[in-house]
Amino acid sequence: MTGVAERDERAVVRFIERFSSVFTDSGMARMPARVFVTLLVSESGRMTAAELGEVLQVSPAAISGAVRYLSQVELIRREREVGSRRDVFQVSDDVWYEAVFHKDQMLDRWSVPLKEGVETLGPDTPAGRRLNETLAFFKFIHQEMPAMLKRWHAYRAETFGS
Repeated sequence: MTGVAERDERAVVRFIERFSSVFTDSGMARMPARVFVTLLVSESGRMTAAELGEVLQVSPAAISGAVRYLSQVELIRREREVGSRRDVFQVSDDVWYEAVFHKDQMLDRWSVPLKEGVETLGPDTPAGRRLNETLAFFKFIHQEMPAMLKRWHAYRAETFGS
């Protein structure tokens, strides 16, 4: 793993396993959780599949499936290493902002089928009311998100500098 010489790599690996178990307990598959946390704690936030496999002591196939999933849910990006055929996987320094932003876009996309479901089931049926409340909740979150993200950027600048 790339990093500062003072790091206790065994302690880092123990942390990766402990923190990734939190993601696993929250519903993420084990290998994507381990890969995500490994990238999160790497000094550069960038690693190749071989580097990830070396840290986690797993096969390239395990890394491949994990990075495919993490790319699909937009927690990491895949980039081509300049002058090489190797891919580099990167977690953004602002990964949580990006994840929330993308979830906000997803909530907006869900509104069309939810409206259709309310119409199909009828707004006065128990199922229609549940879908309508779900729609209202997503609409509320979508409306609140820009102001919340603006406050986050101000808080981040104040706390960590620009």
